[in-house]
Order: sequence, then C-alpha cells, then structure tokens
Amino acid sequence: MNALNTLLLGARATLFWAGSIPITLLAGLLAPLAWLLPPKYRYPATTLWNCFNRWWLEITCGVKYQVLGRENIPTDGAFIIMANHQSTWETFAIPCIFPQQLSWVLKRELLNIPFFGWGLRLIRPIAIDRGAGRAAVKQISHQGKALLQEGVCIVIFPEGTRVAPDVKADYKIGGAILASHSGFPVLPVAHNAGKSWQRHAWIKQPGMITVSIGPAFSTKGLKADAINQQAQDWIEAEKARLPPIKK
Repeated sequence: MNALNTLLLGARATLFWAGSIPITLLAGLLAPLAWLLPPKYRYPATTLWNCFNRWWLEITCGVKYQVLGRENIPTDGAFIIMANHQSTWETFAIPCIFPQQLSWVLKRELLNIPFFGWGLRLIRPIAIDRGAGRAAVKQISHQGKALLQEGVCIVIFPEGTRVAPDVKADYKIGGAILASHSGFPVLPVAHNAGKSWQRHAWIKQPGMITVSIGPAFSTKGLKADAINQQAQDWIEAEKARLPPIKK
C-alpha cells in the first residue's frame, strides 16, 4: 500500500466517523423517546442506526457486502444465531440482514457508554459480566430462553471477543447451553468482515464482504458440547471457503 493510497483510505475512514458520531449522539438523545413506542415499533426504530452506519460505511469507504444462504433463515419461529466475530461491521450488518427482532448477548460495560449504551438498552440485550463464569452462563440461559419464547431471536458470538480472520479461537459454551436448555434451533453464520475492518484499525479496506448463513439445525436432545461443536465445525469450515475481499 503506497503512501497516497493510505492517505486516501484514512481520509475516507475519517469521513465515515464524521458522519457516524453525530448520528450516534442523536440516536442516543432520542432513545428515551423510543420507550414510548410499542415494542413492535421500538426495535425497527432502534436498528435504523445500524443500517445507517452500514450504508454510510459503503458510501464513504466502499465496504460492500453480499449474503449467501438467505433461504436458510427460519420463518416459523425464533432461533439462536451463532456467528464468528471479527470486527465492528457485523454488529452493524446483522440487524439489517435478518428481518426478525433480535437480542444480543454482550458485555455489560457497553450499556454504560453514553448515547450508544442508551440506545442499546432498547433491544433488551442479555448484558453479562464476562468474568462472572457460571453466573453469566446461567444468565444467558435464563434470559435467553424467556426472550426466545416471546419470539425474539438471540445473537451470540461464541468466540466471546473479536478474533482476527486467520486465527481460530475456542468457542464459549454459553450459547450452546441456551440452545440445549431451550430446544430452539441454532443458525450458524460465517463472514470475513475482519479482512475489511480489522480490530482497532482506523482504515477500512474497500471491497465485498461475504456473509454466509448456514442451515439451521435442531438442538432438541443434544448436549451443549455437541451443539457447540456442530456450530463451530460449520462456521470454521465455511470461513475457509469464503471468497477473498475484492474491490
């Protein structure tokens, strides 16, 4: 990457944040008003922020995406999305890809971020203390099952944190325990967003991110370890098959 190209990419990333930050502040200020809306309207109103950022990133930085396997998204009830976690991009994109109402398993500290955290509370997240061990797993199982029974889908990143595209991390067991205890199906999702937006990177590489949605699989009668392994096997194998990001 030559100096001129680096400077251009840096300028485009700066333009992205110049648009994203004011929208985040505005969304945070409006978040209390969203509580006045019925739940069926509250969630779509909240996720407008996600879709704006995903669109604005494409406009400013040239980061596009394609989705494979949309036909695998269940339409007959709630499910648990287990996806790999590489960057901030997928947190923008997943609510724009799935038409269902989603709740997320996330670290509790995110709720304390001014403006951003205020809006985050609207999606009824499962906010855990990642150092709480079994207590956090129990919280995921208890809150997640209640939400699933209401028809709300759960998004969980089983790696627990952002992992570089070429690195393989152990999958945490919390999402699999939720699936085992609740009996709701798991929908595995793989993507290569980290090759465009690396962790802590200012520059976003332009190109086409690929999101691949696998077939949902039943978890009834399966133990948590078996569920975790089945999801991990599909996600890791699919990551290796995804096409490279091309401009």
